[in-house]
Amino acid sequence: MTGRDDRGDRDEDVQILIGRDRSGLRCGRQRMLNMEGKEADHSEDSFTFMVPKKEISMVPDMGKWKRSQAYADYIGFILTLNEGVKGKKLTCEYKVSETVEKLVDLLGTLDRWINETPPVDQPSRFGNKAYRTWFAKLDQEAEALVSVVLPADKRAAAPEIAVYLKESVGNSTRIDYGTGHEAAFAAFLCCLCKVGALRVDDQLAIVFKVFNRYLEVMRKLQKTYRMEPAGSQGVWGLDDFQFLPFIWGSSQFIDHPTLEPRHFVDERVVNEHHQDYMFLECIKFINEMKTGPFAEHSNQLWNISAVPSWSKVNQGLIRMYKAECLEKFPVIQHFKFGSLLSIQPVKP
Repeated sequence: MTGRDDRGDRDEDVQILIGRDRSGLRCGRQRMLNMEGKEADHSEDSFTFMVPKKEISMVPDMGKWKRSQAYADYIGFILTLNEGVKGKKLTCEYKVSETVEKLVDLLGTLDRWINETPPVDQPSRFGNKAYRTWFAKLDQEAEALVSVVLPADKRAAAPEIAVYLKESVGNSTRIDYGTGHEAAFAAFLCCLCKVGALRVDDQLAIVFKVFNRYLEVMRKLQKTYRMEPAGSQGVWGLDDFQFLPFIWGSSQFIDHPTLEPRHFVDERVVNEHHQDYMFLECIKFINEMKTGPFAEHSNQLWNISAVPSWSKVNQGLIRMYKAECLEKFPVIQHFKFGSLLSIQPVKP
């Protein structure tokens, strides 16, 4: 690993990354309350669900996405959860609802299917074709899995919401996984909030229990089937596969009395605290999967470790997520829009 005295002279990208960005933070929690408030509109009698489809087919369509109700709801959801987990450990006490338990069971089923679908022998080292067998099972069972999670009077939403679940585990043609797939899982959870299956007081459990379990299953998929990173920027990207756990994980650290951003590159700190902090669990996985100096294989994270406070890291990561994921056509062209996450413009 390179010496530590070079970090004051890191490139300007980090300073740009850490520019202040409070947009959406104030209204994030209100948006989640509003979603829950709209619950009555989504009853089977008064609301028509629809199977989501792609709407962003050309670069100029990105303006439609950024003005859409879907974008406002999605970013509001991410920021609400970001505020909710601030300063809290994964191991803290929080409410676990019946819906959360059902979601954990659903993810447990996906995990079990990996065990039942071992990799096949093939000449290519990456992209094991057994993944397609695993995915075909999910494709077939997704609606039934989602129906179990939904309240009885919201079962009509299953075909719509199941699309986001299927989109969240990677691409079966390319056998790859990236931040667009991760976004589909966040969209899946957002939809469950919009129909009232998940509620405001489920916030901590959504991140710490459901999303954390999702990460475990995705890491197992990535390792078992040697999935390619989708649209990876290599050493210039934050991570080959994930982004959201770095945002929410940095929020967990805000106002921590002893652990600063510079500490996450210390393997001893990672091993000691990874069970409490999502960010460190991500670093631990990177350390297991990659060899060589951390500064070389994960340059962006190494740069971020020079930032003086976790709140600045958190703000910067939100800016970076918008710029590198939500505003990138190669990612958003795959996003699907239905009645719950609508392409229609936000109403003034």
